[in-house]
Amino acid sequence: MIACNGLSVMFGGQYLFRDISFLVNPKDKIGLVGRNGAGKSTLLKILTGLQSYDEGRVVRPDGIRIGYLPQQMVVTDNKTLIEEAGTAFDEINNLEKEIEALAHTIETAADHTTEEYMDLLDQLAEKNERFHMLDDSGRDQKIEQVLQGLGFLREDFTRPTREFSGGWRMRIELAKILLRSPDVFLLDEPTNHLDIDSIQWLEEFLTTYHGAVVLISHDRAFLDTITTRTVEISLGRLYDYRVPYSRYVNLRKERREQQLAAYRNQQKLIADTQEFIERFRYKNTKAVQVQSRIKMLEKLERIEVDEEDTSSIRLRFPPAPRSGTVVLEAAGLSKSYGMHEVLKAVDMKLHRGDRVAFVGRNGEGKTTFSKIIAGELDYEGELKTGHNVRTGYFAQNQDELLDDNKTVLDTLDEVATGDIRTKLRDLLGAFLFSGEDADKKVKVLSGGERSRLAMARLLLETYNFLVLDEPTNHLDMRSKDILKQALMRYDGTLVIVSHDREFLDGLVTKVYEFSHQKIKEHIGGIYDFLQRRKIGTLKELELKNTQGSEFRGKEESMNKAAFLEKKEQEKELRRLTNQMIKTEKRIGEVEDQIRMFEKSVASSSGSDEQRNDPDFYRRYERLQKEMEDLLSAWERNHSELEAFKNKRN
Repeated sequence: MIACNGLSVMFGGQYLFRDISFLVNPKDKIGLVGRNGAGKSTLLKILTGLQSYDEGRVVRPDGIRIGYLPQQMVVTDNKTLIEEAGTAFDEINNLEKEIEALAHTIETAADHTTEEYMDLLDQLAEKNERFHMLDDSGRDQKIEQVLQGLGFLREDFTRPTREFSGGWRMRIELAKILLRSPDVFLLDEPTNHLDIDSIQWLEEFLTTYHGAVVLISHDRAFLDTITTRTVEISLGRLYDYRVPYSRYVNLRKERREQQLAAYRNQQKLIADTQEFIERFRYKNTKAVQVQSRIKMLEKLERIEVDEEDTSSIRLRFPPAPRSGTVVLEAAGLSKSYGMHEVLKAVDMKLHRGDRVAFVGRNGEGKTTFSKIIAGELDYEGELKTGHNVRTGYFAQNQDELLDDNKTVLDTLDEVATGDIRTKLRDLLGAFLFSGEDADKKVKVLSGGERSRLAMARLLLETYNFLVLDEPTNHLDMRSKDILKQALMRYDGTLVIVSHDREFLDGLVTKVYEFSHQKIKEHIGGIYDFLQRRKIGTLKELELKNTQGSEFRGKEESMNKAAFLEKKEQEKELRRLTNQMIKTEKRIGEVEDQIRMFEKSVASSSGSDEQRNDPDFYRRYERLQKEMEDLLSAWERNHSELEAFKNKRN
């Protein structure tokens, strides 16, 4: 459907990615992954035709329809919600008008034998075919289903779009893209502005969609549910895995371990070779070998290793001072914005050590209640904070509270105490601030960078009650993992507002659902809550179990095929590796023999009879020739091994 061949993009004289090739097939469900700045969003823009590239070729069939959702976009504000959603069918509406105009022209034509008349008939047939292909049936029903699936209420349909917040307007744009039914969806972080219910609806929509999907997301569960293929951009290269995200993570770990082993071996070889060159550079008797090794190093393709593994980064919050047994108690708490009532007579009690998630549709009061807890909003009713409770609050606009004139490092240093002060740069690296970034002023940071810095700062302060409102919105997989591990070890009371199920999984033991001005308590983790919400009857449960059995059968079959393929690959890898080891061993043996010959010639102990023996020098020449052949064989072995590894990855 869309083919990329030898694609390269440069920024500031450096390759963002180089000579990458891959194909998007008609029904592919692809997750595009890689660290921030690897080029994922750039690649999506290239696929849409919105961004140029330096080398290579992108082939898109004529007439292909692409639905592209960027992370940020300009939205219009001059229509009602239902009218704006209806613009998704503008192409159909225009076709309809063109068909009517052509039909009228044909009907009123005086001469039916002219070339112009035949051309009009061809145009009408072509436009009718296009009209039926776009499938206009049930337009109003489709609009209603998509809007409600994305969280809009019926009473919202007649509201002007200018009344909706930025996040809701992004949902409107997503709705329009879904309604156009393109051949391929290119979606850049589509869940950023969705709540859990809307995410689950979008998962079902995309999983069963007839066309192709390429998406960027930091939501593991979302990727695992939808995708069957994972394409990673790393260090300017592209790696294509025909598996969902979770299985890709395991395969990638294996690949990185192989890279590290190959990298260490190559570094040892380079060091040994350079040592040999330096030691014998000015010895005439070693000139051929020295030149051979210099050429070998020049030809050697240096192995690069993927970005740093984060498993060794262990960050933790400072020990939380002990609070009273009851941390927070609300009784009859209500909150209104003018005539709009968000919370009504809410009761809630949190105890020391509780770990809870606030979930629910956007606009149901999660952020409002979080701000009330943090003391940022007034309210009606009662709210009591327990003895010795120190509340740390991370707001969605937390980045606005930072001091613009401080550097990134100073922002952390002013709150850090104890041994952690020696690891501030490690902490910054975990939140994607590398090297020179630590000395940047806060005022030059982007919104996402400021948000990440605010989260890193929160890790350093001493609180026993944390309230975090969407803490993962600007974090990539790596940073989310580090934050989650730190929160798992946090010994205070925790409240998290989030739609990221994978992040919440294992982190919370209680869920508070916000709906219709009320809060309902659910005991258990996030997936316990979702299971209760999604499965309403035993019939549904049986259906899900049946589907699960079918899936497991298919998965077992796939696993067996993958196992056999992997076994063959490992066999070939062992053969190539053993071949290289044998060659390297023989190089060492020949080197020892050459060294003995040279030592014998150079020392006074060597007999004149030996030195005058012609066979003595012929054996020496044969060893030198064998050394050259061995070095050439090593180069071939190395090239074959690297080619196999690249093909395997």
